[in-house]
Amino acid sequence: MSDPTAPSATPAFLNHDRPPVPDIVVPRGVQPFHLHLKPVRGRLVRLGPLAEALLGRHAGQHAAVLALTGEAMALTAALATALKYRGSFSLQAKGDGAVPMLLADCTDGGALRGYARAEPEKLGTLLAAGRPSAAALLGQGYLAFTCDQGPEMDRYQGIVAIEGTDLAEMTGHYFRTSEQMQSQVHLACAQTPAGWRAAALVLERVAGEGGIDPAADAAAQDDAWRTALALAGTITVDELLDDNLPGERLLHRLFHAEGLALDRPRPLSYGCRCSRARLAQVLEGFPPDDLDHMAEGGAITMTCEFCNLDFRFDRAEVTGRAGTA
Repeated sequence: MSDPTAPSATPAFLNHDRPPVPDIVVPRGVQPFHLHLKPVRGRLVRLGPLAEALLGRHAGQHAAVLALTGEAMALTAALATALKYRGSFSLQAKGDGAVPMLLADCTDGGALRGYARAEPEKLGTLLAAGRPSAAALLGQGYLAFTCDQGPEMDRYQGIVAIEGTDLAEMTGHYFRTSEQMQSQVHLACAQTPAGWRAAALVLERVAGEGGIDPAADAAAQDDAWRTALALAGTITVDELLDDNLPGERLLHRLFHAEGLALDRPRPLSYGCRCSRARLAQVLEGFPPDDLDHMAEGGAITMTCEFCNLDFRFDRAEVTGRAGTA
């Protein structure tokens, strides 16, 4: 079988072969739930071995950067599966810190991917002072949540300034300011004896309709919400990342006395969608002079930032923008 990352006799724009990446599916990666007759809904996300498959391809990155990337992917999966859409949902953070770019996206089918770009000099300075927070890694900038349903649909995007110490606090700030929604987010990502693991627990307060006790007054609903937050606040990182603790059992530990109701779980999978055809399309957008500067030894190498694989293109097979100089 030919290597799709190497130059091929098939024209690049026709070669849609995926590179040799892990074929991993976590059938119960997202467990939605709600509390019966209470204004609370949520999702528990546990990537399991999918986290190792996604983060392990970037072993050259520092653990602090990989942990931030894992949290971003778990959070994106939690937020994406709360929506009814066809397409992709993404989280993007841009700042002036040691990690100027953080990106994660998840399709409606649960295909998940993510990456972070780090600047070694800035990162080295931060690490010398201890383990940096997400705020220190990202610096000043913005956080964007985008739902892209294709060229025929309007793209929805919410943008907010980066505020908070960690990614969970930054997301809470987004919900409060952009969505006017009460929420609580718990994120965890760490390298365990079984490899990298990442998880998220997201709670949202829903409006006073559908599933909420119509006889409950505002004070009772406020109390139910505060109780749910207090219970969720007892969760530990070890519990979130424990492969031997099923998600259903973990949620039962937290909310069994509050009318826990589990909804249909959603799968997550390795979601890099790179191919020679996709990258060739990017190259064809450059003018020939730029392509000549990119070429080394008669070939252009492009790296997929998500799966960290290099694709080589013969310079002669790429014509460039409109085929003109």
